[in-house]
Amino acid sequence: MSITMGTTLASLVTNKRRVSALKSLGIVTVGDALTYYPFRVTEPVPLRAIREAAPGQQMAFAAVIRDMRVVPMNARRGYRLEATVDDADFARSRRVPGSTARLTFFSYRKSYVDWVSVRLRAGTSVVVSGMPGEYMGQLQFTHPEILTVAPVPAGAGAGLEGYARGAASGNGAFAGSADPYASAQSAYPPAATAPSGAALKYDADTVQEALTRVCRPRPVYHASSRISSEHIHETILGLLWMMGARTSSTPDGQLAGAGAAGIVAPATDTIAVQNGEEKSGTTAESGAEALSQSIPDVLPESVRKAKNLMHRAEAFLAIHDPASTARFKEAIETLRYEEAFVSQTSLLKSRQHAHKSSAHPCPLNEALETARASVGEAVAEPSTQPEASERGSATDLPNLPNLRDRFIASLPFTLTAGQSQVVDDIASDLERDWPMQRLLQGEVGSGKTVVALAAMLQAVGAGYQAVLVAPTQVLAEQHYETISKMVSGLTLAQPGAKETDAAADVEGAMGASGASTVSSSKVTAEIPVTLLTGGMKLAARRKALAAAASGEPGIIVATHAAFSKTFQAPHLALVVIDEQHRFGVEQRESLNAKTDDGTTPHLLVMTATPIPRTAAMTWFGDLDISWLTELPGGRKPIRTVVVNEADAATMGRMFAHIRARVDAGERAYIVCPRIDADDEENEGGSGVSAAAGSARGRAAASGSSARTAAGGRATRAAADAIGIDDPYETFDENGETVARPPLHAVAEIADRLQKLPQFQGIRFTTLTGRDKDDVKTQVMADFAGGETPILVSTTVIEVGVDVKQASCIVIFDADRYGLSQLHQLRGRVGRGGTNSWAFLISRAEPGSPAEQRLEVIHHSLDGAEIAQADLEFRGAGDVLGDAQSGGKSSLKLLRVVKDADMIADARTRAEQLLAADPELAGEVQLAGAVLDFTRGNETFLTSS
Repeated sequence: MSITMGTTLASLVTNKRRVSALKSLGIVTVGDALTYYPFRVTEPVPLRAIREAAPGQQMAFAAVIRDMRVVPMNARRGYRLEATVDDADFARSRRVPGSTARLTFFSYRKSYVDWVSVRLRAGTSVVVSGMPGEYMGQLQFTHPEILTVAPVPAGAGAGLEGYARGAASGNGAFAGSADPYASAQSAYPPAATAPSGAALKYDADTVQEALTRVCRPRPVYHASSRISSEHIHETILGLLWMMGARTSSTPDGQLAGAGAAGIVAPATDTIAVQNGEEKSGTTAESGAEALSQSIPDVLPESVRKAKNLMHRAEAFLAIHDPASTARFKEAIETLRYEEAFVSQTSLLKSRQHAHKSSAHPCPLNEALETARASVGEAVAEPSTQPEASERGSATDLPNLPNLRDRFIASLPFTLTAGQSQVVDDIASDLERDWPMQRLLQGEVGSGKTVVALAAMLQAVGAGYQAVLVAPTQVLAEQHYETISKMVSGLTLAQPGAKETDAAADVEGAMGASGASTVSSSKVTAEIPVTLLTGGMKLAARRKALAAAASGEPGIIVATHAAFSKTFQAPHLALVVIDEQHRFGVEQRESLNAKTDDGTTPHLLVMTATPIPRTAAMTWFGDLDISWLTELPGGRKPIRTVVVNEADAATMGRMFAHIRARVDAGERAYIVCPRIDADDEENEGGSGVSAAAGSARGRAAASGSSARTAAGGRATRAAADAIGIDDPYETFDENGETVARPPLHAVAEIADRLQKLPQFQGIRFTTLTGRDKDDVKTQVMADFAGGETPILVSTTVIEVGVDVKQASCIVIFDADRYGLSQLHQLRGRVGRGGTNSWAFLISRAEPGSPAEQRLEVIHHSLDGAEIAQADLEFRGAGDVLGDAQSGGKSSLKLLRVVKDADMIADARTRAEQLLAADPELAGEVQLAGAVLDFTRGNETFLTSS
């Protein structure tokens, strides 16, 4: 059976429980397993004889079990197992006298004690690794790591002979030189041979092998309650063996020859298929060749040699079975550069593809030319000429500003300098005959909607359609109402043609929003604005779809319904994506195929999630980038207060303050990460993670994705239940999630707050991702209108929700959120020019990293500064930088900010490669990796 990166584990691993446990971590294929990178690697364990032991210092040695006993603990439940070991042979090889030590194990489970007893029977050869201590005057190792060594067959060499040949120095490095005690015969008693009829399984075949396994640096993986880091490691090594690897990596970049540590063949009860069984004449070199054939290199050979990088197969081997920590880091850098090169090549190809496509040019003066042509036609055809009083004069039209400028002039405020610059940049892009691809990043409340509307009106004025896509129905409805009001006084020049059935459909669909009044007797009409959402009633939805299908110039505001096959906009010239990280690449690109004339719409993507400038320039390499950093006049800074939940007095004053603001006619948000208090996906503490998903994007309804406490990915129901973006999970040294207090829930907090004396007589309402769209709409209407002035919700309000009367927001479990998410939530208040407050309720320990993170958000309102700190905190203390998500993100090692120089180098080399080979015809593996990156990378940095 040929094994590739796409082979499923279910076809290779016979242990179905392990397959299921790995699947919960997002590991389904061989490729998933090899790219499930360890989050740290242990330091090499030094070899020392028992007489060389130093209390508190890790060590490893070989010994033989002299005796073993199990003692019931009378004072408390459970058992104590004690085994005495003798290291005479091992000590002789190190030229020190032999000695004895005690190995001690405690357990309440009799089954565990019985299992250890079988392994540690008298006469068994073992290799021990642990931290020595002292008890009652004797050296003791408590719960050390034990590897049992298979007995020596009759007539074979000594058990320590293999070890002595590569005897270690004190630092645990195997020199490979001959040892004077290589021929020493084992003093182990006959009991070391296998008992008659026994079916014992041993951890290693030789002492040499066992010592190598415990002394070499070992990777530690994010594990779960279902599968340990050790079993993850064992599975990955088994897969590497099956693909051809037989020995560990060495510094020369080749697989080591004889005498080096070998990868143990996987047990048949674990692995179903063992590819490349050892045969006579098999060499390390042929094993290396087999592995490289199963794992072909992605980087071009010229790039790999220029950067002095490993082959991809060798890098995987050095990561999962490192000969040294230096070798591990070198392999990580190789695969990190590979990610940089693939991502930049993908972005550059996307940009090339965009420039080769055609788009509808939308010059600002085209509306006037259309109007002039319309007037000329009307004059030439007396039968259709309207009265002069109804249509105005042709001589007046040239003096009218274009539609975009008339809109800007009609605003009750003046655009900031930043807004004016971005509007002009977008106007230049829209006038070209190839599609614009621009990212508009702006602080919360910086006026991105006005800029986007100016762009859409430029397209509409040129006679085309524009679509604004929002991630939620609540946000789409808000955009619809806002845009309808802002364009209500504007008119669009129209040809004096007869009204068609399609136009009638448009008029019916527009309804109350300023419907089109196309008529054969008029040359101007109001700007049609159409709302299209998945929650609309069938009749209204059909009218909205008909309006879009008519091709009449206008603005369409839609949710994910715009990505459906039923949505057609034949004259679509501009697509605006709001909060772009909520939509996948395939969804965004689906709109490119909506035009019947083969053109590609211009694309403007917007985000309020702060992205550091360096990160944006390197990650969004296929987009031109604009920043809005200046807030419009009248906005007051939001006062941010961090409150310890245990401080009852401060909590009480906070609630009294909120009551005072409500009595003054203002509104308050209360945000909780969970919907119900009985959501048990965080059993034993929370382990929620932004990365979980991998999708790494938040769930569309609740604004989040989640990971279970076990480290696996949660179900869709759990994702809907959890609204927290917590990329700061803490793990113990085995990679398991550290238990933390359960998260607060909407239902629980709403019930508690309504019982407080501060809120007597105040009506509360709740909003979660589980609510139906019509319920969400009604809840927001009641909240904005003041009928229910306090809204308890999940992070469904995170983006776009605009209630100008809202002046206070309380965020429970704030120490568990990402800084960027806190910044987004804080931006929901202070939008009406009033004083505003954000209260961050925390249960963080004093001096903890969580408390330090909250200090950043407490003292800063600068989104870019917060985003930078967010990324730095996420990578703190992690060997690989950003913590592994376990999801499907195409980037697992690359740190977009910290690796900016690496990304810039990769971009330069990718540009050179594409200049010589635009279609990557000579780099088949790279072309495949680029395609996988484009398909799999459906979330961007802003959802990280």
